[in-house]
Amino acid sequence: MSRHFRIASILLSATLLFAAESAPGPSPGGRLFYLSIGGAGGGRVLSANDDGTDLKVVLGGRNTGPDGIVVDTTSKKISWTNMGNVSADDGTIERSDLDGSNLTTIVPKAGTWTPKQLKLDAKHGKLYWSDREGMRIMRANLDGSNIETLVETAQGDAARKDATNWCVGIALDIEGGKVYWTQKGSGGNGRIFRANLEIPKGQDALHRTDIEVLFDALPEPIDMDLDLGHRVIYWSDRGDPPRGNTVSRAPMDPPKGFDPKSRKDQEILVGGLKEGIGIALDLKGGRMYYTDLGGSVYSARLDGSDSKTLLTGQGSLTGITWVDLGK
Repeated sequence: MSRHFRIASILLSATLLFAAESAPGPSPGGRLFYLSIGGAGGGRVLSANDDGTDLKVVLGGRNTGPDGIVVDTTSKKISWTNMGNVSADDGTIERSDLDGSNLTTIVPKAGTWTPKQLKLDAKHGKLYWSDREGMRIMRANLDGSNIETLVETAQGDAARKDATNWCVGIALDIEGGKVYWTQKGSGGNGRIFRANLEIPKGQDALHRTDIEVLFDALPEPIDMDLDLGHRVIYWSDRGDPPRGNTVSRAPMDPPKGFDPKSRKDQEILVGGLKEGIGIALDLKGGRMYYTDLGGSVYSARLDGSDSKTLLTGQGSLTGITWVDLGK
């Protein structure tokens, strides 16, 4: 071996060693937690890596319609809503450890009617959710205490039959002081709203003057998530194609003088879902995750490209959340 070759080899080895020592270690990656309301095993809380591997059943036997889910990475707790019987006012919210142990009911029956998507305000120790047949936007402390109604779209059994009053998806802009939600509608009259997190003084949940309609005439908007850095709303829609069975996005702040029924800035990112429900964003990784009642978990880039089916045959799927458990 020539002297020059030996020196080059030593330098190359040193370079590779330095690169190995200075390169960042492998990221632990994100984890998906999602809910099934049917199929083999009945209602379940499930978990998998965000590439679809390492699928686990966290809890089975959740046969009262699990729908919205969040994970508190500080306390290592999962919380989820149960819709219950839609006519019985018996919805609940449950909580467990990440492995399904220490199961407890934090919002008991009649604390909420049919709770749907659930969101966590970790900064202030609050849970927020949409209450479909209850026709409300609600919140409580993390332990379920101090339940409040922030928005009430209507009252009474007759109004309860009108799907335009049903609050389904929810999203939070805590720093901006806003709550966003969907009202499902039925075949072309779904809407997206926002209001202040706090009820204006002198007003109540049923009579608020700060509610804005951001979108109208949507097929059937369901769950939501926000990219606050870019001021963008993402939502699923389980209505009819071409605008339904999709995931869409649009600016959180509409142009001045806009008409909610004819906004031109909705961008349909993916279609062909089998009644799309859950959606969750991994903003750091630049991906979104979504589910449908057909039983699949999907992933795509935030612009809808590189769409992948991660899991199939999972039963009828509802809510999903993405978390970085390496935090």
